[in-house]
Parts: sequence; structure tokens; C-alpha cells
Amino acid sequence: MRHLRALCAIADTGSLHKAARQLGVSQPSLTTQLRRIENFLGAALFSRERTGCRPTPLGRSVLSRARPLVAEMGALVVEAKAAAAGEGGPLLRIGSTASRALAGWLRRLRDRLTGTDISLHMDVSANALLRMVAAGQLDVAFVHEVEGCPLLVPDGLCARVLVDREPQFVSLARDHPAAAAPVVDLADLAHDRWMVDPTVDGEWDGLRRVLGAAGIDPPVLHGDYHTAASLIAVGEVVAPCQPTSMPREDMAVRPLRGDPLAVRLLLFSRPGPSGELYESVYADLTAAYREAALRAAAYRQWLLRHKSPLLAQAEPAPLPAA
Repeated sequence: MRHLRALCAIADTGSLHKAARQLGVSQPSLTTQLRRIENFLGAALFSRERTGCRPTPLGRSVLSRARPLVAEMGALVVEAKAAAAGEGGPLLRIGSTASRALAGWLRRLRDRLTGTDISLHMDVSANALLRMVAAGQLDVAFVHEVEGCPLLVPDGLCARVLVDREPQFVSLARDHPAAAAPVVDLADLAHDRWMVDPTVDGEWDGLRRVLGAAGIDPPVLHGDYHTAASLIAVGEVVAPCQPTSMPREDMAVRPLRGDPLAVRLLLFSRPGPSGELYESVYADLTAAYREAALRAAAYRQWLLRHKSPLLAQAEPAPLPAA
């Protein structure tokens, strides 16, 4: 199963680097593992290209058999653990990409669903979370979809739109000349080095599209956003960020003029009988997101300028516990 999971991860991410990060192993280790599998089968399963790894015809054939096996094994493990831990007690398994609404969402759910075992699984890859929902390993997944980079949604999943178009802001050093204005032009960042996390689905492709449309080709550094924060503070890089991001003494958060970079926020689940439960899950997420949005001054001002309906939404009335 370990080999099959590795093959699926490489195919899904299109990159040995991204697949290794998703699997929690080093890239050299994954490369060696793939080489051993291909040597055992006697043929290449992936073609290595400048843009990444693509399955060969044999690779596609192997993957068509591997995917259902991996999904079934994942579901078996999850169901066995649930049975051992709760003996059929109420469970709610949540998956999410990074969001400042998470803390408020979990707080509301725990208040509402007393006695329910609520778990959280974080992943930088929205597509990986959707596969877990489809395989029965998660009940819901809160994810973002970068504009222009559609998610790979497995058949049968249901989606609720939380925010149809959330603008992405930019974080930059507090003493950056562009930080003096309430709104930043991309042209003012043309000579800055940008930092982006390529393991976040669609993140690099979306930013590259926006920069190209603006006629800008700045140097780009690939890395995680935790590292980016320390580099932004000393003026080494600028980076896209969620509008709910909070500024710091050494770092400013500003909207981009014209909002060229955006994402869609979605809640996915499988169809089933728990309609009332998922309605309450969605209502609590909506309230938590609004709370996070209004707490961030730059985003609150953006919502006011755009007369967002989010400002008029009230905290939802409590629904019956599941």
C-alpha cells in the first residue's frame, strides 16, 4: 500500500517534490522508491518533464487499479479506528486548508455538538482533502480554490459556497514604500522578490497568471508561508496573503488595486442523511468567517467599500444538536 500511495501522490501533484511533502518523506527517498517500483515492473510509470511528472500509458493503467485500492484501505483504517475509539458514538471529521476562521468555527461546533468527537485534519492541498472526503476519511472539507485553477473534485461530492470571490491581499514590510498607501498597485512591487508556496494547489499558477497579465516578471522564491513571514518583515520578499491576515508591527497587509488575485471558499461533503447537521456546520463556518473578516481592519474596510453582504449577516440562531 505504501508504494501505491506514493504512485497516487506523484500523479495527483504532478511533482516529486510536492508528492514527497504530501507524504511526509524526503524527495530523494521518494525518487528512490519510484525507481525501485519501476525497476520491479520493468518499465517507466512516469515521464520526467521540465513541468513535472506525467504518467506513461503503463502508469495510467497501474493508477487505475491503485486508486480504488488506496481509497478502500483508507476507508477501512478510518472506520476501524472510529469503531475502536467511539464504538459508534457521534463523530465529525473536519478537513481544512489554512484559514483564520478555523478557531471560531471549532469553538462554535464544540458548543453546539456537545458529546460529539470533533477532529481536525489540516493539509496545504485542497485536492488531497477532497479525495479524503470522497474516500470516507473526512466528513467535510473547508478549502479554497484559486481563481483560474479549478480543483479536481471527485465525483459525488456536494459543495456549498462560503465566499464566491475572496480577494487576496499582499503582505510586505512595514517600511516598504508601497505600504504608505491604503491600496497597493502591482506595478509598485515589480522589483520586489515574491515568495509563494508551490505545494498549495493552484497558488503558484494563479500568481504567475496575475503577474504575467500585469506585465511583471519579478524574481520568485518558493517556500512555506511561515518562513515567508520572517523574510517579509526584513524586506526580503513580499507575498500574497489571505485578507483576514492580521498586520504586525514589522509587517503591513494591503489590498491590491483591482483585486486581480482571488480565491473561492467552499465547504465539501458527501451526500447523505445528515442534512441538518451539515446545515449547522455551514452556518457555524459562515459566522466564524465573518468574525475573522471583521477583526482584520484592512479587510473590513474593503468589505465596506464593496458593500459586501457579509457585513449584513447576523450570527445564526442555534440549531438543534445532532
